[in-house]
Amino acid sequence: MLWLLVGLFAVSLILLYFYGTRTFGYWEKRGVKHDAPVPFFGTAKRQFLQQISLADIYHEMYQKYPSERFVGYYLMTTPVLILRDPELVKHVLVSDFNHFSSRNVFPLDKHPEPLLKNLITCEGDLWKLLRQRLTPAFTTGKLKAMFPLIVARAEKLQRVAAEAAASGAEVDVRDLMARYTTDFIGACGFGIDTDSLNDKNSMFRKLGTRIFRQERRDMIVAILKFSMPSLMTNFHFFAPEIENVMMKLVKTITQERDYKNSGRNDFIDSLLDLKEKGKMIGESLVHKKADGTPCVAEIEMDDDIVVAQVFVFFAAGFETSSSATSYTLHELAHHPEHQRRCQEEIDAVLARHDNKLSYDAVKEMKFLEMCFSEGMRLFPSLGALQRMCVRAYTIPGTDVTIDPGVNIIVPVKSLHLDLQYFQDPEEFRPERFHPDNVSAIDKYTYLPFGTGPRACIGERLGYMQSLAGLAALLSHFSVAPSISTRRKPIIDTKVVGVQRVKGGLPLALIAKKKIQ
Repeated sequence: MLWLLVGLFAVSLILLYFYGTRTFGYWEKRGVKHDAPVPFFGTAKRQFLQQISLADIYHEMYQKYPSERFVGYYLMTTPVLILRDPELVKHVLVSDFNHFSSRNVFPLDKHPEPLLKNLITCEGDLWKLLRQRLTPAFTTGKLKAMFPLIVARAEKLQRVAAEAAASGAEVDVRDLMARYTTDFIGACGFGIDTDSLNDKNSMFRKLGTRIFRQERRDMIVAILKFSMPSLMTNFHFFAPEIENVMMKLVKTITQERDYKNSGRNDFIDSLLDLKEKGKMIGESLVHKKADGTPCVAEIEMDDDIVVAQVFVFFAAGFETSSSATSYTLHELAHHPEHQRRCQEEIDAVLARHDNKLSYDAVKEMKFLEMCFSEGMRLFPSLGALQRMCVRAYTIPGTDVTIDPGVNIIVPVKSLHLDLQYFQDPEEFRPERFHPDNVSAIDKYTYLPFGTGPRACIGERLGYMQSLAGLAALLSHFSVAPSISTRRKPIIDTKVVGVQRVKGGLPLALIAKKKIQ
């Protein structure tokens, strides 16, 4: 009996080993350079054990094979291709989009967990119909209507900064700008005052921090779902405290509004308008008729879909903008000559606009925008973009054909820091983005918001709230390195999906004129 049990155990181990290594000949058969994978983890062991960030592990592979146009990688047992050639980036994100319409950020089944039905992570017809319906929510008119909400939060940012400056203590600008963007997103997304600027421990601030921070529970669930997705459908990527709070919050707000537009002009109002229109109907991205023309797709915009859009509006909106603005301040603190030029421009523009922030005033702050663009080049919030091959594809200029299910990585951080595309890439040089120089930048080497049909839908909103926050702060304060400032911040490896610095970005905040 004992020998039988030992035999069964041995057979089980062997079968498990073969299951965990079954795809590991994929890149070798195609002649694609790659590192040797280990069972189950592939070449992503350090990634899943939180020893290195996603952007940095892809950056390592990018630098390790400098003569290759693409490099192989294994995300557990999933073959992944890391692109090194901007021309291939163009093919994947734009020219051959129909082959790479899927993001495949998470393994999805036919019934994905509620929060994954959002515009960033959903797939196929749901993504296409949502994108069509949501695009009008980000028109110039809609953005201008939101601007008073930005101004109110920017003025509160100034008051909170004044208190911090008066105390003489160093300020974590990463946290400060996250609280500012959380308050704005709360106002224009939910129509409520989250008051994160005054209360560091507000529910919304805690929720925003938790969404991107991977705890032990999240790490275990991710490993299981990526290795055995079909067996783990009852486990959700997002922890219950995130999912339950979002579901309850949106349900409460929509009930208070009687499921109708409240006239607040916020994002939930836009979603309630869309829901009232009934089914989303359009040409299918996935299904074709016998003659090759698209079938008609119909999807009901139910409560789960509404909650998922509010969730991603909140999560993506506050995280990316706070990261980009705080890192821009970090660089300006180390480049006082650029900071002075920003401040002179801000003062001159505001003087022409009654010393009040406005949509038109912010649009005139060209050098500030150049500094912000350069900050995003040095530290893109999304260090990498991901797509999945949905139909067999032969890589242009090669005989390498990849199959559906292969993930494609566009290593944004690596392209931004490549000497081939940016002279002295580690240096902060806002003049790269002067209108006379922008045309020289290959658009497929600078991708802070992505590009193509799945580019960030909120790019203009992100620019607007970020530049307004920077202008509000720099009009009254200067920033400088403080005792805890690191010139090269350390990346937090426990944060997923985005790049976030470990320990924040502490700076000295110096008042240059009083708040009126």
